[in-house]
Amino acid sequence: MNRFAFRIAVLCAACSFSAAQAQQKITPPVATYWVSADTASGLPMGGGAPSMMDLGRMMLGGGDAGGAARSLLLELGSQRAAGGTPAAAHEIPPGLRMGASLPLESPQRVRAEPREDGQPEQFERPRGRLLIFWGCGEQAGPGQPFIVDFARLAQGEWPQGLFSRRVNLQRGPSPARSKTYGEWPNARDSQRVPSDASLRGDHAVRGNYTPDIRFSLDRHDFMDAVALSSARAGAATRLSWNAVAGATGYYASAMGGRDGSEDVVFWSSSTSREFGEQLMTWLPPAEVTRLIKERVVMAPATTECAVPAQFVAAAPMSFVRFIAYGDEANFVHPPRPKDPAAVWNQEWAVKVRFKSTASAMLGEAAQAAPRSRSRGAEPAAPAEGAPAGGSGLPSPADAVQEGIKALRGIFGR
Repeated sequence: MNRFAFRIAVLCAACSFSAAQAQQKITPPVATYWVSADTASGLPMGGGAPSMMDLGRMMLGGGDAGGAARSLLLELGSQRAAGGTPAAAHEIPPGLRMGASLPLESPQRVRAEPREDGQPEQFERPRGRLLIFWGCGEQAGPGQPFIVDFARLAQGEWPQGLFSRRVNLQRGPSPARSKTYGEWPNARDSQRVPSDASLRGDHAVRGNYTPDIRFSLDRHDFMDAVALSSARAGAATRLSWNAVAGATGYYASAMGGRDGSEDVVFWSSSTSREFGEQLMTWLPPAEVTRLIKERVVMAPATTECAVPAQFVAAAPMSFVRFIAYGDEANFVHPPRPKDPAAVWNQEWAVKVRFKSTASAMLGEAAQAAPRSRSRGAEPAAPAEGAPAGGSGLPSPADAVQEGIKALRGIFGR
């Protein structure tokens, strides 16, 4: 056989093997378990990057700057019904320093009653506009800002091109997709994750509605904290951060307002117009790689980004949120059969995913915060018209809160 014929034979054999693999019958896992780990620095962020409503609360004085915090979200979904009351627990390694196990509680399903007008509960008709900026640079690019009138949007007049990109988000276990579901934290146990906790070691999940799950983490652990800082660069603001070990990419966004204005101003580090919460969560490494190629996410070698002067002028009171995407660890039991003709009956699948997030005040907010929140200082008196117990920050917080309500109501987030 000559060399050309040999190559053809090898190629055909590879194609036949790939076709057989693609045709292998696979039954989905009985149980799916996700461990979502986050390292959060800067302003308090609960179990991860703050939601839009969290931003509003922080602007009204609901949080203080602090060190990095670690958090976990554990989600177990099974296609089995529980033998009696659902019961499951995650047996954790000693390095996590949270006891021997964490209980996975099945939440009570409560159906929210819709309002008579069809809008979500606590929805208020929006006012003002949404101004969207994007891109790293001291000056905003052409076509900016993209303007959305809240009142027209609420009436069903959607601006063309408001959402410019589809992000492939992961769909993990949930009560809606599981016969039985358990999660942590919960009402029974919501203890804080220690700042020096480690996920390395042996893990096991047992319960009366799931097969026994066992996996081990050796090189995967909580990510390092993001050290996010900002400095004025002329009329712009320059963000900088440390190179986070293991990060697959970075993304930043900011939202704010101006005193006396009802406009909500949004900016993202993407080179194209992006808006929404879809990029401020865990993303699989392959999706991050795709978004880096499309210049939506910043490459892991990037350590600075300038927020344009036009955004800073339109939103002198603003908050920036930052995310460093991390790696994943995936386990399936039993392993895939080598014989493509054998059925792969999966018993369980585990995904452990990581991110590191940060949140900080920019502009006038960053200058006002130390004066009103320095350690040991008395709280500053609220500004005229500010809510009782607030931080004394001026009324752009009200504009941002109004925009948050509008966005949550209109976009269903």
